[in-house]
Amino acid sequence: MSSEAGAFLQVQALAKAFVPARPVFADVSFQLARGEFVCIIGHSGCGKTSILNVLAGLDQASGGHVFMDGREIDGPGLERGVVFQGHALMPWLTVRQNIAFAVRSRWPQWGRAEVDAHVRKFVALVGLLPAIDRKPSELSGGMKQRVGIARAFAIQPKMLLLDEPFGALDALTRGSIQDELLAIVRQTQQTVFMITHDVDEAILLADRILLMRNGADTAAGYQPGGIAEVVANPLPRTRTRVGLHHEGGYYELRNHIVDFLVSRALAH
Repeated sequence: MSSEAGAFLQVQALAKAFVPARPVFADVSFQLARGEFVCIIGHSGCGKTSILNVLAGLDQASGGHVFMDGREIDGPGLERGVVFQGHALMPWLTVRQNIAFAVRSRWPQWGRAEVDAHVRKFVALVGLLPAIDRKPSELSGGMKQRVGIARAFAIQPKMLLLDEPFGALDALTRGSIQDELLAIVRQTQQTVFMITHDVDEAILLADRILLMRNGADTAAGYQPGGIAEVVANPLPRTRTRVGLHHEGGYYELRNHIVDFLVSRALAH
């Protein structure tokens, strides 16, 4: 297999099976263009996180191939930044030190002043300069997630992988970090693949939304999960969280995704 020209990320016939005869998903194929923001949405157990882990190089697929920028992904790498629901910060290091650790891994030849200037730039992007020398135990949940996002952006990855990064946050904190993420993505033209359970979050952030169905027993036998539909977001890219529900086409898009989740994503 080889990557196809034009697509920045090319996922070809991906499959994952823990039990050989009953793959969680099979024949999952999609592309991301450079600078595109794609969300994947579906119920628990459909394999969303397995797909993200394969893209991150943290897990191996049972079948299929993933190419990024013309090269096959076969393990983790600094050209992909990952943010999980848990912030995964090192508790004994300050905000500055947590991000500097990642930056030095990416650019080992940099001196201390260069590393620190780079760290401060990305801490400022997420509004945390006043807390730069605090440890994670001194930060709120939302602040810890901001540090995780700053660390992922600081290594300037070719692609950002987000696994429900705001899932554990209260609604107000979640909303403000969504706004920050959107602003940084627009500024950096970052390519993003994100898992979410939140329909409005997907509509706010994504250029396209992948709707994923669960595997199911049918009259014809077991049917693996997979991408049931790819929905292009017709709302203007200048959309905001506050103004989202005023955009023409918002309710039709939202109702379509909710209808999928309620009536088509799971077997009945």
